[in-house]
Amino acid sequence: AIARLSEATGADGPSVLYGVGLDKRIGSSFLHAGAGYGGSCFPKDVKALISIARQNNYDFGLLLEVEKINREATEGIVEKAKNLIGNNMQDKKVAIFGLSFKPDTDDIRDAPALIIINKLLEKGAKISAYDPIAIDNVKAVLKNRDSVHFAHDPFDAGKDADLVIVVTEWNEFKELDLERLKTIMKKPIMIDGRNIYDPNLVRKIGFTYIGVGQ
Repeated sequence: AIARLSEATGADGPSVLYGVGLDKRIGSSFLHAGAGYGGSCFPKDVKALISIARQNNYDFGLLLEVEKINREATEGIVEKAKNLIGNNMQDKKVAIFGLSFKPDTDDIRDAPALIIINKLLEKGAKISAYDPIAIDNVKAVLKNRDSVHFAHDPFDAGKDADLVIVVTEWNEFKELDLERLKTIMKKPIMIDGRNIYDPNLVRKIGFTYIGVGQ
């Protein structure tokens, strides 16, 4: 929510959140804005607490708002895509970097990437997706979707793409040769859904770049 407010006011969200994290009562470990949380634990625990509260006639408004803000974080990536390449994405190619809900796992339960992909498909986009280890799991979920291509590396995914969206902060993406990526894309446009890159560096290379909270 602070990231979205930062975008609305023209502030630099990562800097604001860094300042908040300096308060030792809060800490900085979980103050990284992005495309939303997922996985098997946190979403389930939030839903469980809401359910327990309802069963006991308590309106747990705080957690209901947490779920709402998380949905907005994920859907906000799609809004950024619309602003960059247009609401009508018919025949536009979007490369998705990262499918698991976090790096170093193949877990795709409640993964933001799946929501983003489905919403982009609804708008007519063609998806080229890559993840180091979670592709097979996503194939099982998105089977028979002709508009989804599963790439064997980031450059295969980014070839001739109108837009690349980083959804999972794998080290492979952090260390990617962005100069090479730029030369093979149809349009060098990037949404960094995890703020893994230095905006000034990426823009200097020649990308149109948008992070989260910036």
